[in-house]
This record gives sequence, C-alpha cells and structure tokens, in this order.
Amino acid sequence: MSISSLGAPQRRLIALAGVLVAASLAWIGPAVARAPATPAPAWPQAVSDVPADPSFVFGVLPNGMRYAIRKQAVPPGQAALRLHISAGSLNEADGQQGLAHFVEHMAFNGSTHVPEGEMVKILERLGLAFGADTNASTSFEETVYKLDLPKTDRETLDTALMLLRETAGELAFSPAAVDRERGVVLSEERSGDGPGLRAARAGAEFQFPGQLPPRRFPIGEVEVLKSADAARLRAFYQAWYRPELAVLVAVGDFDPQQVEAKIRETFSNWKAVGPAGVAPPLGKLARRSPEAKVFVDPGLPNAFVAAWLAEPELAPDTLARRRINLERAFVAAILNSRLSDLARGEQPPFLGAGASIGEPYRAQRTVGIYALASGGDWRKAMTAILKEQRRLEKFGVREDEVQRLITDTRSALTAARAGSGTRTPSALAGPVVGSISTRDVVTSPEQDFDIFEREAKTLSAAGLSRTAATLFSGSGPIVFMTSPKPIEGGDAAVTAAAQDALKAKVTASETQALEAWPYLTFGTPSGVAERRDVADIDAVFLRLNNGIRLTVKPTKFKTDEILVRVNFGDGRLGLDPARPSPEWATGAMMEGGLGKLTVKDLERTLSGHIYSAGLGMSDDTYFFSGGTRGEDLELQLQVLAAFLTDPGWRPEAFGRYSALSATIHDQLASTGAGVLGRDLGALLRSGDRRWAFPAREDLAATRLDDLKAAISPSLASGPIEVVIVGDITVEKAVDAVDRTFGALPARPGPKSPSADRVKVKLPQGGGPAVVRTHKGRADQAVLFTAWPTTDFFADPRGARANRLLAAILNLRLTDELREKQGATYSPSADSTESLILPGWGYVSTVVEIPPDKIEAVTRDIERIAAELTAAPPTADEMTRARKPVVEGLQQSRETNGYWLGTLSGMQADPRQLDAYRSSVPTLERLTPADIQAAARKWLRPDRIWRMEVRPETAAAAKAP
Repeated sequence: MSISSLGAPQRRLIALAGVLVAASLAWIGPAVARAPATPAPAWPQAVSDVPADPSFVFGVLPNGMRYAIRKQAVPPGQAALRLHISAGSLNEADGQQGLAHFVEHMAFNGSTHVPEGEMVKILERLGLAFGADTNASTSFEETVYKLDLPKTDRETLDTALMLLRETAGELAFSPAAVDRERGVVLSEERSGDGPGLRAARAGAEFQFPGQLPPRRFPIGEVEVLKSADAARLRAFYQAWYRPELAVLVAVGDFDPQQVEAKIRETFSNWKAVGPAGVAPPLGKLARRSPEAKVFVDPGLPNAFVAAWLAEPELAPDTLARRRINLERAFVAAILNSRLSDLARGEQPPFLGAGASIGEPYRAQRTVGIYALASGGDWRKAMTAILKEQRRLEKFGVREDEVQRLITDTRSALTAARAGSGTRTPSALAGPVVGSISTRDVVTSPEQDFDIFEREAKTLSAAGLSRTAATLFSGSGPIVFMTSPKPIEGGDAAVTAAAQDALKAKVTASETQALEAWPYLTFGTPSGVAERRDVADIDAVFLRLNNGIRLTVKPTKFKTDEILVRVNFGDGRLGLDPARPSPEWATGAMMEGGLGKLTVKDLERTLSGHIYSAGLGMSDDTYFFSGGTRGEDLELQLQVLAAFLTDPGWRPEAFGRYSALSATIHDQLASTGAGVLGRDLGALLRSGDRRWAFPAREDLAATRLDDLKAAISPSLASGPIEVVIVGDITVEKAVDAVDRTFGALPARPGPKSPSADRVKVKLPQGGGPAVVRTHKGRADQAVLFTAWPTTDFFADPRGARANRLLAAILNLRLTDELREKQGATYSPSADSTESLILPGWGYVSTVVEIPPDKIEAVTRDIERIAAELTAAPPTADEMTRARKPVVEGLQQSRETNGYWLGTLSGMQADPRQLDAYRSSVPTLERLTPADIQAAARKWLRPDRIWRMEVRPETAAAAKAP
C-alpha cells in the first residue's frame, strides 16, 4: 500500500521540507468544517439518519455538558480522558488575540482546590508524564485537555476527573501566576515563529480577505500577550468555559456505568458564570478572479497552492452528505494518484503534489492543489498542476481508476474493522473529540465498512466524472507561492502564468496497464537449523540453514496487525568516516522501485493488499520495515526481499531527493532548532562524518553511485535478521520467512565491528561553548548542554540511574526556568547511552531562550547540577521522576512497535535480553543516594559541554 523511507538525515531532509511546505501552505485550512461555538441541542445522531457507534455511551448532564464513555480493556488498565471546550482563537474579540491559548496555560497554574504548580505534580505522582500523558492544545475553534492514564484504579480516575473539573470551572488566575506564565507563553510564541508560520499568516491574509481567520492565529498577538492581566483572562474564561460548550470523553478499562455516575457527581454542579460569549462574525467570502501572491523567505522552498473558493455548505452529517463527501474524496484521491505518477516519472515537473478539499473554519469551501517545484521551475510545475486539474474537470475519471480505488479503500476499511476492538483508549477518544467541532456522528470501523459497501455498489466512472466537473466550480484559482528568493515579475508574473496554464490544451488520460507481481519465488527454502523459545518474553529465536536469523513474537495487542523489520549489513559503522554520509538520500532507493517494477507500477500491481516498505539506518545496521495483516504477510516479505535482492536504483528518484536538498541548508539555517538538528550529531561525535549532515557542496556533489556504493555491499552480502511481531503464529511466520528470505543464498552470521569503526568520542567538556548562528528572529536562541557519561553496557545499573537523574534534572529545570522564571516554554533533560559505541553516552539539557539570557540560564543549569551532587533528591522527586518512566515503559510494552525495536539485534547480542529483564526492577530499586552518586560522578562543572545557537546579529529578522 505504501513505500517510504526512514533514514534519519534523509528523514530530516524530507520532513523539514514537508513541514515547511505544510506550514507555509496551511492557509488552505483543515479538511473539515468548523461549527460555531454555540450550544449543541444534542448529539448529532439525534437529528441524523447515521447511527452512532453503539459501543459508546452518549449523554448530556442537566447543565448542558455532554459526555461520551466507552469501555476498552486493551491495553489493560489504561484510560484516556479528554475535556473539549468549543472555544478557540476564533472566539476572541479584537484586543483578545491569544487569550484562548493563554487560558489553556493557566489551567496548570492553580484553581480553587489545587494550589499553583501542584496539578502536574499530582499527575506525576500517579505516573503521568507532563507532555506525553498530560497536555492541552488550543486551535482556531477549540481547546482540548488530554490525560492518558496508566492505571484505572479509583484513586487515579477520581483524581483525573477532579482535575478536569477544576479546569472546567475553577481556575484561579492569580495575578502573580499570570505574570509568571506570561513569559512561558511568549517563549512559545518566540520558538514557534519561523518561516512556516510567517508564510501561513501571509497565506491566510491572501485566502481570507475581509474574514476573521487571518487575524486570529491561536498563538495570538505579542502586545496582547504582554498586557493581558488576570481580569481579562478570567473574563474570557467565564464567557467561554461553560457546561453547554463542553464535552468530556472517557475511554478505558473501567465500568462505564460507574464512570458515568462519577462524571455526573463531579460535573453536575458546574454552573456558568456571567453572560455567554458572543463570537465575532467570520465575515463574508469575497468573489475572486484568478490572482497570485508570492511570499519570499530564504527559509522556505519554492512551492505553491492553487485554490478554488466557494461558499461553505455547512451541511449536517447524514448518509446523503456522506455519499457526496465520498464521491469528492474519490475524485481527489484519483487526482492525487495522477499527480504522484507525474512526480515519479522520468522527467517530473515537480517534486511532489497533492489535492485536498475542506471547509476551513466554516468560512469557505476550498479545493486546493499544492506542488513543490523542482529547481525553482515553478512555471513547469504550475502548468502541470493546472493541466491535470483541467484534464480531470473536462474528461473525468476512468473506470480502472475507480475500481482500483474501491479495492484499496475496501482493504483499508477491512483492516480497520479487524483492528477495531484493539484500538488504544487514546485512538478511540481522538475521533470523538475530532467530531465535536464538525458535528459529525461518531461511527465505528464496522459501520464505516458497511456504509462504504452500500455506496460502492453504485460508484462509477460516469458518476464520479460528474462530480469532478463541478468540484472546481468556486472562484479562482488563487495561487499562493513561497520562494526562497524573489520571483521575476512578482505576483503579476505568477498570475499570468496561471492564466496561460488554464488555456493549455488537454487530452483524456490513458489507462495504465497492470503488471503481474514478478517476485513470487526466491529459491528453495533452506529450513530451520536452530530454535530457542524465550518463555519470559513469549518470543522465539530461530536460525535458518542459510544463516538468516529470525525472531518471532506473537501478540494480541492489535488484531490482525503484523510488523516486520529486516536488519541487514552494518549501518553507519560501515560508512567511510572520511566521506560525506549519503544517509539523507536513502529514500531514493525505495522511490527507485524494483528492477522489474517502478514504484508506481508496484503500487498499482499490489492494489488491494496491505503492506508497506521503508528503509532506515541505525549505527550498526540498515533496516527495511513494513506493516501488514495475516493474509498479506508473505506478500509483505516478498516486497522486502525484492528490495533486498533487486532494487531499481532509478536516477529520476535520486534526482527528486537531490533537488530537495538544494535549499535545505537555507531552511535549516532559518531557526535555532534547525541549526541544532543539523550540527549536533557530528559535534557529539567529535566531527565524525558518518553522523554529520552533509555540507551544501557535499549534497550537490553526491551522486546515485555514491548511494549505491554505500548500501549495495550490505544488500548483497551482509548478515540478515528478520523480526516479526504481531497477530501471527510462530509456524506461519517461519513458513513465510523460509519461502522468502530463507530461500536466499547463504549469509554470514553477525560479527562485532572492528575497534577502529566504533572508535567514536564525545567532545571534552569544560571549555568555551561551541557557537553556531541562525538567520531567524533576533530574540531566538537555543542552549544545549551535555555531560559525557559512558555506554549502556559498561554500567547498565548506572545507565538506569542516569535516566532517573535526567528525569529529576528535568523536574528542577521546569520548576526553575518555566514555573518560577517564566523564561522558557519547554526545557528538557535526557540521558543517552549507546548500545554500540564503547564509552559513548551523555546527560543533556535543551532550552530555548532569548540570547541575552544564555549566560544566566547556563548558571542556573550549573547550579541545579551542583545541588544534585550536594544532596540526594527528595522522596517526592523520586516518585514524580520514577513513576512516569516506569509506567511509560510498561505501557510501551503493550505495543507491537516497542517489541519490534527491542527484539532487533537481541539474538546477536544476548546482553540486550538481560537489559530488558532488568530494566523495571532496576529502576524500582534505585535510591536517592544512587541518584546523588550518579550526579557526583558525571555532573561536575569541569565536564560540561555546551552548544549555543545564536542569531546572526547583522541579518537577524526583527522581533515583534
């Protein structure tokens, strides 16, 4: 079903480009409609012919607050609670921009029954980690509070509901607390402001002239944030935090009747205070002629969106509406498939493109097509995009496209239906929360499958072609373009190019012939040579006669989910330390398809099957990864074995990655975080180029042959380990692997890397900071500190002590820098110990701060480290640090993904099995004295290493 790449620097390259494109083009809005923040008379199913998911209990309290409850015993003992408030930044009046988000922050800063600073501590004592399990978010249309509970005992549930009740109607807004939190909110604004956000603001102004959204970005306006006092925040809170605008969602391993009773007991006394808020009008949609706007920023790629705008339909959720939405989604999916084929062609007109349909904020209906231009040739990309739009509009879709999409959709819905009963509480709560603003009926995967099957019977090319003919009926297209440098002719040139492209002649698309899947056999299965059952982890270690190692762990975590990982070769350790790493381009191997099939032919040939294929690299291995279901396991293994034995190495795929790399350095240099991510890997390894992101000139000089030279030896003759985790029996997994990887020519067993390959050193601490610069705002800086430690296996117990030491360091940093000083949004501390590199490990901190506070914050970090060496942590700190770590580890062990990573390499290095077995017992036995001893050993002031990312003074953008 999909081909992807997972290499770290390559992932960084593509992810950064993708994030910047998505952020800069985010003005097209979400793919769903916004409901106004007004009381809903009932759940939407009360007035719809779409029945609600019967596994949920839906209810309404007398005060108007709604709730949705469902029992979910998988994983056992966990729960997800969500409090949704139908108020976000679009509910703010002029002069209130940013108050909705500011109020969200104040939920963690004191209420009637919870003193300031205690809410997070209470949750930490119950095992919830701040950020991972305890969080909140504010958008244009809603504010959501999230608690993921590691236990569902009475104390944990009662406490969580009590805290949400405090959030709903009891916040204190102490003036002192407001002033402290103001700095945190300003830090969030400061750290989040980059090229993507600036482009999103400019794009919104262009898309919504005369309408509210451009003037209501959730982060708000700096002057409002600086001046907002407790009274203004309380007024907004009382106007919008009201029972009739609230929904509580509870999903977990509990008795729904008991939880319903507790919700009624806890929330029925909540009463609104004062008059209800009145949302500002969204404004009227302007009629638009074709026009364009160019936004120039060196930190952005050359990309654009062409959009058609119409009045929002604001239709309720009914079966008829779902039919309309299904037809539109199918047309968009077919267009996306055509655009993907163009991007993967021999001479692609763009690097990537896609279409979307939405009703952003109920302000307008939008159909948009975005594209990432190649080499700055935006005219070529625009011509191709608009020609495909007109081809679709004029000639419609083909029957083969419709039938293939029906098959793919049916397969996806079948898989979703199979895994319905084993979704996590958070995965179940998410769609309910997501449906509130859209006023959609919550339906189950079983219902979705049944609805689709009824509708699929009458889906046809003729009907979808009629939908395609009217899809772009709105005014436009309007084109918003980002560019790292000015466009010759500016807005007028882009407008003229769009108008010319709309006049280009188009012809009907042609049916694509389907290829047969040619990778059915790989030779004679070699059979099993050795088998060892590891009872305490319910896994089986096997070695096949051709030397392939196989690890199988059957689970019931998620019905019909099977994850596969194939480790091969020696990863980064096998790279030449004297040459630039080609890791950034590893995705080009997967996009290059197979020797007998291009990647687009592969996806068409395997239509209707559930599989995936990704390539990644770690320190000691390359790895393919995939996800499938029971009936497609052998096909999944065939796909991965085909990539191992017959990769296509097509130059056009490498060309796409090379084109993406052309401007990535400018994008990375635009923020402190980008510079940190670009340089830190090599700096922490004393400049070893195997972990370095290549310089601009090295990216430009890299060729496909360099990538092939790096990976091909591992593909051809490296040791192979296959790990399979999920809903499968050992016998079926062994049989499928034996017929694929077990039929390959013999492979060597694992061997330890040579001493020169693992000779990687951390930089020595105690000297001046390493300073790098970024081209972003003048008030943005990042401070990274590290104390060198050692590798994991040199001292496993010490490594666990370092983990808790870092957790306690994080608690104290948060208390000092965020809660007391309001200096930063999210300080963090961590501990890292290599399983591969002898002697390599460190305890670190990362803080985003204004540059003029770097010295003071450095002193604070050194002082906190010194305090940890001088005295052991308190019993409460030990609880608040240890419980989230242990509970998080226990929860992760209920997932297939955890085991896929944990079991990888375990056969070759039995120490990893011992490490797994000892992890929780060791963490639970560590004492305050152990943590102090670790601090004394490592956190000495003469050992600290620092990296500062400061703004380029002369060229820094002006801060607001």
